[in-house]
Amino acid sequence: MSKGLAQIMKQAQMMQQKMGKLQEEAAERTAEATAGGGAVTVVVNGKNQVLSLTIKKEAVDPEDVEMLQDLILSAVNEALKKVHQAMSEEMSKITGGLNIPGLF
Repeated sequence: MSKGLAQIMKQAQMMQQKMGKLQEEAAERTAEATAGGGAVTVVVNGKNQVLSLTIKKEAVDPEDVEMLQDLILSAVNEALKKVHQAMSEEMSKITGGLNIPGLF
């Protein structure tokens, strides 16, 4: 194996280790988002799990369930967007901006 190829293989191995570590850390990384002026608050982690959902009493109107559903969806989607963006930024640091499909 040529010296250059050996160096590339070593760098790829190091990158793979760093990406593995980042994926392990994903469960610990969280993002929070609110909707309806704080009526609904959601916290998610980097593994796309909803960790908490808080709904203020004033957001619960039995005559307008659709509004509450929309607020929940909005908060969850925004929190997921935030955590994905943070994970993508971290992955970009590891890969040097190289976009590798399916990672984050």
